[in-house]
Amino acid sequence: MLHWTLVFLIIAIIAGVLGFVGIAGAAAEIAKILFFVFLVIWLISLFSRRRTI
Repeated sequence: MLHWTLVFLIIAIIAGVLGFVGIAGAAAEIAKILFFVFLVIWLISLFSRRRTI
């Protein structure tokens, strides 16, 4: 999941540098969404591990 976030972030940066504003915005939004999904899943796994110990 984090891998895809980084991929879309890099795509957004490259598209922004080359001037493709629409593609850069879309890729940045996808990267943000994937990052927050990854963060929520990571927090859930962190708390569930603490309860089992």
